[in-house]
Amino acid sequence: MVSRLLQHQDPQQCKGSSSISSDVSSSTDHTPTKAQKNAATSEDSDLSMRTLSTPSPALIFPPNSPGFQNGRGSSTSSSSITGETVAMVHSPPPTRLTHPLIRLASRQQKEQASVDRLPDHSMLHIFSFLPTNQLCRCARVCRRWYNLAWDPRLWRTIRLTGDTINVDRALRVLTRRLCQDTPNVCLMLETVIVSGCRRLTDRGLYTIAQCCPELRRLEVSGCYNISNEAVFDVVSLCPNLEHLDVSGCSKVTCISLTREASIKLSPLHGKQISIRYLDMTDCFVLEDEGLHTIAAHCTQLTHLYLRRCVRITDEGLRYLMIYCASIKELSVSDCRFVSDFGLREIAKLESRLRYLSIAHCGRVTDVGVRYIAKYCGKLRYLNARGCEGITDHGVEYLAKNCTKLKSLDIGKCPLLSDAGLEFLALNCFNLKRLSLKSCESITGQGLQIVAANCFDLQMLNVQDCEVSVEALRFVKRHCKRCIIEHTNPAFF
Repeated sequence: MVSRLLQHQDPQQCKGSSSISSDVSSSTDHTPTKAQKNAATSEDSDLSMRTLSTPSPALIFPPNSPGFQNGRGSSTSSSSITGETVAMVHSPPPTRLTHPLIRLASRQQKEQASVDRLPDHSMLHIFSFLPTNQLCRCARVCRRWYNLAWDPRLWRTIRLTGDTINVDRALRVLTRRLCQDTPNVCLMLETVIVSGCRRLTDRGLYTIAQCCPELRRLEVSGCYNISNEAVFDVVSLCPNLEHLDVSGCSKVTCISLTREASIKLSPLHGKQISIRYLDMTDCFVLEDEGLHTIAAHCTQLTHLYLRRCVRITDEGLRYLMIYCASIKELSVSDCRFVSDFGLREIAKLESRLRYLSIAHCGRVTDVGVRYIAKYCGKLRYLNARGCEGITDHGVEYLAKNCTKLKSLDIGKCPLLSDAGLEFLALNCFNLKRLSLKSCESITGQGLQIVAANCFDLQMLNVQDCEVSVEALRFVKRHCKRCIIEHTNPAFF
């Protein structure tokens, strides 16, 4: 919608600001018309009146990015883009239309496309859906759009994505502009999302730490060039930070305060960090000692994801339970050194635990499942896919103690049979999602028992299971909203 508004914007309103144009496309050698001379004069005037305080989209889009090819096909320019935005030179106006009906239709279309008739609050609502780079481009259309685009209500979030973006420079320019009203401090910015920006370095994070004391959410997943020191600066200088996603940042091994911050803030809050949500998925070098430091500093954690942190052991989980007693969601999927002893430590969370993922933890057996079932009676979600040591006895104990279970994944557990499904069907009536993928001992009889008791079932995965077409049709008749994932070509 905004791109359409940009195309119909009156060129006369663009004086004093810049807009994006494509490279020069004219190749004729005839004598310039009067309109073309005026257009060239207008270009010189626009370039001399450029607004220097507005961040250029060239800082966010690279010069050869497709985002720069935004000019209309009928527009020409005297120079190509070289890292800075240039003024647009419009082609001569079309010939005068003589037929009155054609003139009337053209006038009505122009009036309907005019954005000047939209009030400010409508424009702000439209701008609120734009990513950061597009918002910067809108600020260069005209003076009114400039004032609207830099409204503080639109700058509570910065969102940048892409491998080609010079993120460090973009963050530096944006924070400098947002700090104009409050020198050196950007008080309105609360969320920064730069996931997948591989060019982000410690300098970019240091800019955020220095200028954004009110930051509450930071997502830098997949930015593998950042280190512990940059993360320490952010958590030390942003005391309100609650949500931190460093998944895929392979150099991050710990979350802690800097030494200076620990000395300065120790009397005030005992070296504590207010982070509640922490995602360290694929932080391969995280070890028990680092997890110990995280737990000691981030005692308010409620959501912790340690997927594929392959060096974590039962000892690291013991440290975690000593300090972080408020955890509601925990994932240790693919942590191959976690065993039943680790689940015994996790069970100390008791009724506070609602979400647990132990997928592909090959050392987990029925013993560990019994610990979870006995003490975590309010568990809602359990992913135990690939835990080949779990049998019908473990599922029985789980079903009888965790009756409010809504989602269960016990796929690739070859020791499970219809007997385990019967215990689930007779106790977990609220079950909505059930995955039995590659459970070779499951038959259609077990599925029929589940379908006859769990009417709210919404998703059933029986891929690679020997299940008849009649059983699948029985499930579909009793669970109307259920989506069945299967590998039986005869059922459709």
